[in-house]
Amino acid sequence: MNEGKADVVINWAGGLHHAKKAEASGFCYINDCVLSILELLKKHQRVLYIDIDIHHGDGVEEAFYTTDRVMTVSFHKFGEYFPGTGDILDKGYGEGTGYAINFPLNDGMDDDSFRSIFRPIIQTIMDKYAPGAVVLQCGADSLSGDRLGCFNLSLKGHADCVEFVKGFGIPMLVLGGGGYTLRNVPRCWTYETAVLLDEKDIQNELPYNDYFEYFGPDYRLHLPVSNMENLNSKDYLDRTKIQLLEILRDIPSQPGGQIQTGQVESQTNPRGLMEIVEDDHPANLEEESDKNSDKRTATDVTQDMES
Repeated sequence: MNEGKADVVINWAGGLHHAKKAEASGFCYINDCVLSILELLKKHQRVLYIDIDIHHGDGVEEAFYTTDRVMTVSFHKFGEYFPGTGDILDKGYGEGTGYAINFPLNDGMDDDSFRSIFRPIIQTIMDKYAPGAVVLQCGADSLSGDRLGCFNLSLKGHADCVEFVKGFGIPMLVLGGGGYTLRNVPRCWTYETAVLLDEKDIQNELPYNDYFEYFGPDYRLHLPVSNMENLNSKDYLDRTKIQLLEILRDIPSQPGGQIQTGQVESQTNPRGLMEIVEDDHPANLEEESDKNSDKRTATDVTQDMES
């Protein structure tokens, strides 16, 4: 992506969003999301991180909580649920105030409800923040029927987020994440790979393969959703959405300060590094030597006159 060789890059084995700088957490021991964003910052002034895993993307938010060069956006189950973070009032600190966006949700989120909040929030962010690159974490544990999840999204509802973000035409890194009903995870990411390739009308009947029996009894790509109650009322979703849009309204358009990545060729060099490099340039050293030489010559002339 940084070299401009691909518009979309997929790593379904990634998305380990809970790991911290000094500790493992939530089945994650290396936070590839953070490492990827740091690499993208060497090329792009602003990076947007979007998380649709059912768990809050706490490790990524924590890593960039005090900078405006990365905006983190998480749509997650909140309240007596791991990792326990991601309140709507957690919106960043210092220069990062307003650049951590959290949409806390209750059990039973369905396709229509998720679409009604995801699209306006992301559209506003794209218009206001104008990221140069996007990292999208697509945890499959927000699907209906997940063993550890409690949302009610279909494959098409989950993939609608992927398709919407792709539609902005911004360089995009797509990652995996959670997912604890084994037969549903490959279904989800197979379909979302097809969506990213503009082939979303792939057949619903699964072709025979070595793992065919895992997908019984229907042997189809798409999943039925359950009849669980959606505990996210329209009033709650609208109030929360308005509150987040007000936070976004207060941030400046297209911000971006310095992050010290240490990349010499990048615009994100540690402050003063280029000045040091320029001072050490041979031409400058030679010029300084000539100045010193002139000073010695003048001193010698003065001493000769006094003698």
